[in-house]
Amino acid sequence: MPDWLLSVPAFIVAIGLLVAVHEYGHFWVARRMGVRVLRYSIGFGAKLWGRTSSRSGTEYWLSAIPLGGYVKMLDEREGPVPDADKPYAFNRQSVGKRMAIVAAGPAVNFAFAIVAYWLVFMLGVAGIKPVIGDVPEDTRAAAAGLSEGQHIVAVAGRETPTWQDLRLTLIEQALAGGEVPLSVTDGEGGDAREVRLDMTGVSADPERLFGELGLAPYRPDGTPVIAEALSGEPADAAGLRAGDKVLAAGGEPMRDPQALVDWVKAHPGETVSLRIRRDGREREVRVSLDAMTVDGERVGRLGAQLGIDSDEWAALQTERRLGPLAAVPAALEQTWSVSALTVRLMGRMLVGDVSWKNISGPIQIANYAGKTASVGLEAFIGFLALVSVSLAVLNLLPVPVLDGGHLLYYAIELVRGRPLSEEAQAMGQQLGMVALLLLMSLAFYNDILRLLS
Repeated sequence: MPDWLLSVPAFIVAIGLLVAVHEYGHFWVARRMGVRVLRYSIGFGAKLWGRTSSRSGTEYWLSAIPLGGYVKMLDEREGPVPDADKPYAFNRQSVGKRMAIVAAGPAVNFAFAIVAYWLVFMLGVAGIKPVIGDVPEDTRAAAAGLSEGQHIVAVAGRETPTWQDLRLTLIEQALAGGEVPLSVTDGEGGDAREVRLDMTGVSADPERLFGELGLAPYRPDGTPVIAEALSGEPADAAGLRAGDKVLAAGGEPMRDPQALVDWVKAHPGETVSLRIRRDGREREVRVSLDAMTVDGERVGRLGAQLGIDSDEWAALQTERRLGPLAAVPAALEQTWSVSALTVRLMGRMLVGDVSWKNISGPIQIANYAGKTASVGLEAFIGFLALVSVSLAVLNLLPVPVLDGGHLLYYAIELVRGRPLSEEAQAMGQQLGMVALLLLMSLAFYNDILRLLS
């Protein structure tokens, strides 16, 4: 099945749900504050479906462009309002009420993330144990005394049950800098000892951090297995199918999936021979590899998703599952950690310490949505939690046209005792729109580059 057949509906479900949650925050608080809501729309543009409440008169819309949504409230700035209805207009409310209505959207996104992480921890978080792979000489990891096969069980006193936990924690520590204590064992269940990893001046960029430290996950030997031959790609055209074990390529034994990936990349556009095992029998398969350009280099492409056949790999898999009560503080901590890390990484982007290539747009989000949906329910819920946090943080930025920009205007109004002039607010909105368009353009540019590579 082509990836987009899952990515597109998963993306629509994810964005639709998260936008609905965000806008419902504005909607619910506005109603509680006595403001009349004229329309609650999921999506922008033309109405695809809608109904009007006979009791409140609110229109509920499902609109054509599924990249956002809005709540339209009664407001004298947007049109004439009858005298009898003026007490229900948004602009007639106190500054405190207006701030509460605006802040409710991001607040509900944070609440959604907490609930989502709570569900994930109860369903079970699958991952790979934080076992270190080969440690190159003259790296910070080597200087700390780390070596292949060791388990990093905690960083600065914070447990790291999976490689993903280790990754997020080290990114946080890179932002702080300095020496970081690691608790390591020489094998699972062994006695822990402390080593100190020097992270002074190391890049916090997720794309560069682990290379600079000299850390990578442990990769045991294991025969690469075709998990899926993508439709229309060289693997599919050659007759490869799910479950085929790739024993050798061009006569060279393949010790693990990465070895096969590296070998394929080194033979762009060539017709090669793969030795596979299928249903207990070995055979040779001829494959005409595609060629593509990545970072200016011509590389080969097989067009298959790979798995691995290895008991040792299976032993590296782990799962963290918590009860309903224990999952509550874990969900709160995870939401806080992801939120704080997002803010700090954004700050580092502004000063150039973190690459702008880390910004993703709708195409990459759809890609992640499809991949997590294909893995399972808990992975997709975890993805929703992460995007919900990102949506909340982004909306709280003090940029006009975003919720944070409106909150900034209201904060100035509180200090001055009167609002900014309409001209100043309009100019701020225009600047905010330009900034948002530039950010969206950058996100699309990054997405396209990822597609081409």
